[in-house]
Amino acid sequence: MKIAMMSAWNQDAGPSICAELIGREWVSMGHKLEVFSFIEEDLHGTCIVGEDEDYVIRCFGKSGFLDPRSILRSDFEIFITQDLGMLPKDGLGKIFHHIRKKGKTVNVIHDGELSSDPAFYQFEWDAICCFDDRYKNFLKDAFPEEDIHVIPHPCHSLMLGDKIDARKKNGLPLNKKIVFIFGQRIQQDLRMLPVLDEMGKEFPILLLIVSNFHPRDIRAKNIEIEMRKKSLSIDELYSYLHASDALLLNRPSIDRVVVSSTAFLCLGSGCPIVALKSNFFENFDLEVMKYNNNQDFKLMMREIFEHGKRYEATMKAAKKYIDLFKSL
Repeated sequence: MKIAMMSAWNQDAGPSICAELIGREWVSMGHKLEVFSFIEEDLHGTCIVGEDEDYVIRCFGKSGFLDPRSILRSDFEIFITQDLGMLPKDGLGKIFHHIRKKGKTVNVIHDGELSSDPAFYQFEWDAICCFDDRYKNFLKDAFPEEDIHVIPHPCHSLMLGDKIDARKKNGLPLNKKIVFIFGQRIQQDLRMLPVLDEMGKEFPILLLIVSNFHPRDIRAKNIEIEMRKKSLSIDELYSYLHASDALLLNRPSIDRVVVSSTAFLCLGSGCPIVALKSNFFENFDLEVMKYNNNQDFKLMMREIFEHGKRYEATMKAAKKYIDLFKSL
């Protein structure tokens, strides 16, 4: 099948994660894929985090720029947009009749509520795809229900690694419990630093921070903190996850529908995810270790450090979740 996808790609943004996970799987299955994406100086996200494949064409920007020629020359049977709200909608609207003549059109919804921009609704899609019924419930107000299809957010396949080898590769200590945070939202994760610091009286802990953003007011007495200024490709990310004892995602609930693309991306690493219980993680049960408060957080971290029953249940559930995705 010949597929064209208009999306963020190799960028530090949730829609890019979704597009990459599913797009690379299509390529491995033998489908022909062309990806039309943001130019580097006008990105959705903050930077390019990987080397583009030969099927990636950068031809538009978040500000509204669109060079349509590569899309018009493309030969496809299905045309897919990921996160239409961030794409140059008016430019795309001017060539959409040409796109519809070539193949079926699919809009993958990443917005957590109906858009207030009238330009969002100018397109006639063959299918609207969303990640769960929470999205479908508000999409029904704007689109025919028969056109809306629930397709779960893609998940990275199971790709385990050796912790000792990964630590040696990344220059990390072999004798500490490593708690890992990364990306654009590290300031939210660092709200748990005082609790981790208190746990440093019991366990030798290294808080590893990998991000292009320099954290504010970062201090600890009882744990070691290492900051690395970098944006990670998926392969680099998995190497750090393999080296770590836990990935911390402290994401408070927001007043719209949302999923954690980061959790779906990282679940296949075998590194347990410790997350604040919020609407970011409503799709997960035991697969993610969710805490309500500081005391819960301590219990979860202790379970991980000591490989307790809750830790074992999470590892088993995460593997089962990945295997389920492989069977879909």
